[in-house]
Amino acid sequence: MAARRVGMSARLLLCAQRSQVLRPTHRLLSCPGTVAADVKREEQSSRSVETGSEGRIPKKKFSELQKERREQAQRTVLIHCPNKISEKKFLKYLSQHGPISNHFFYESFGLYAVVEFCQKESVTSLQNITRTPSMDTEAAIPFKSRFFNLKMKNPSSQTSEQSCIQCSNHSPPSSKKLSELLCYAESIDDQLNTLLKEFQLTEEDIKLRYLTCSLIEDIAAAYFLDCTVRPFGSSVNSFGKLGCDLDMFLDLDEIGKLNTNKTSGNFLMEFQVKNVPSERVATQKILSVIGECLDHFGPGCVGVQKILNARCPLVRFSHQASGFQCDLTTNNRIALKSSELLYIYGALDSRVRAMVFSIRCWARAHSLTSSIPGSWITNFSLTMMVIFFLQRRSPPILPTLDYLKTLADAEDKCIIEGHNCTFIRDLNRIKPSGNTETLESLLKEFFEYFGNFAFNKNSINIRQGREQNKPESSPLHIQNPFETSLNISKNVSQSQLQKFVDLARESAWILSQEDKDRPSPSSNQPWGLAALLLPSVVNSVSLAKKKRKKPASERIKNLLESIKSSSPENDTNTNGKRTVSTQA
Repeated sequence: MAARRVGMSARLLLCAQRSQVLRPTHRLLSCPGTVAADVKREEQSSRSVETGSEGRIPKKKFSELQKERREQAQRTVLIHCPNKISEKKFLKYLSQHGPISNHFFYESFGLYAVVEFCQKESVTSLQNITRTPSMDTEAAIPFKSRFFNLKMKNPSSQTSEQSCIQCSNHSPPSSKKLSELLCYAESIDDQLNTLLKEFQLTEEDIKLRYLTCSLIEDIAAAYFLDCTVRPFGSSVNSFGKLGCDLDMFLDLDEIGKLNTNKTSGNFLMEFQVKNVPSERVATQKILSVIGECLDHFGPGCVGVQKILNARCPLVRFSHQASGFQCDLTTNNRIALKSSELLYIYGALDSRVRAMVFSIRCWARAHSLTSSIPGSWITNFSLTMMVIFFLQRRSPPILPTLDYLKTLADAEDKCIIEGHNCTFIRDLNRIKPSGNTETLESLLKEFFEYFGNFAFNKNSINIRQGREQNKPESSPLHIQNPFETSLNISKNVSQSQLQKFVDLARESAWILSQEDKDRPSPSSNQPWGLAALLLPSVVNSVSLAKKKRKKPASERIKNLLESIKSSSPENDTNTNGKRTVSTQA
């Protein structure tokens, strides 16, 4: 216990001097009935409910929200603007082509504006008056898109009329700012909700993600008319944080199926197509062509990599204008269903997202997760662990996937590549939980639960919501919710799992001490969640052991050097002192 108290004091460093924290102001104009207006209403309602699912309002299906966002993106344009510009004149100029629903500015390799028109015809009108730039020493590839470059005819005449452009923030808060915000919170519940609000995707960021997908869709449609590029993963499942990658799915299934119900008579017309040996070969050929097109003709697409031999072939690139790192796939339909399932879980109870964001932040602070592939625990695995934990509460906060399947009707039925991906899609038909536990209690119980979990023999299964015997010897086994024979955490090593367990136990102990000696509001000490994000004693001890234990090659080298130093042949320096040779 004494050692633990020393560890605790080591982690309770002083907070940064408390000062007024200024939050960035975002410009977002919305028309009644638009997605932006709906999101504003949802945000206002969520502020009145801190925990649980009290005061529920009807929520849209995942597919309905996706459809609205896509339609919104299709009447939106991206414009690279001069750094000095009159916002009033800019909007007046664009309004010639039709009424503007909303707009915002942001910075990424220059100043950009995202402008949403109320009608799609306004975009066509703007495209019709836009010209291809003329180059002195280079040749421009004429590509008609919704990504424009604005120039002023007489820059000097507009200098005196420039207005201050307020740019939207697309970056998560710094560690210092986050520490200040958490130290000012009134409770641990407030800390978790504050972290969620600071890291979650903003309305503007979400709009920009759908717009980026829509711009890529325009390029792909040159080859595959009526194709759709859909965002999936963290961009749409409600668990994405500011700065996360943008995963895209090139959906070709709707091509040629639009008019199947309109055929009549004794004949059936089919397209003439080329055949390839397998679905995987088709995917590789399609992505290869799209990758070449993005590389040579896609405005703002840089660093294009075609990773076609991966388990799930993809094209990776940077969209310079939006600042997103993008992965484009075309045979990953199960990932879309996973995104929808997580969206449903995140929408069922306001505590779910707060818990997931906080656990992910805690894991990132202690290097349990990494953006580099390796033996680390992934964010997806952590999310599954939180969902599983909330299913195990009494009463459960979240239903099991099997229960969601029993609520499904005929239109919810979904079989993908032989895997049953059926679950209810209407959020309003799922009964809310009667559990009233606080976030503080849940956070502490999460660390205690997994700090003592029998990972050596049990697996995690959100489909049934109960512990099961591990079907394999991997240190950590978390069953894929749809491809049930797969372990989504097969990459995790024993050392990384043990590190997670040690940190979970330490964090549970720290939170238990909060009940006894919580710092006063006037104290400068970090507390609660802020204390959990400080450097860990577990990490410090582990690092010290690594430093003490030298690699075998280094120990052998030092031994040889010591033998040489005791040899009479060794040279002496000008002061008569013996020197040690370090040459091999």
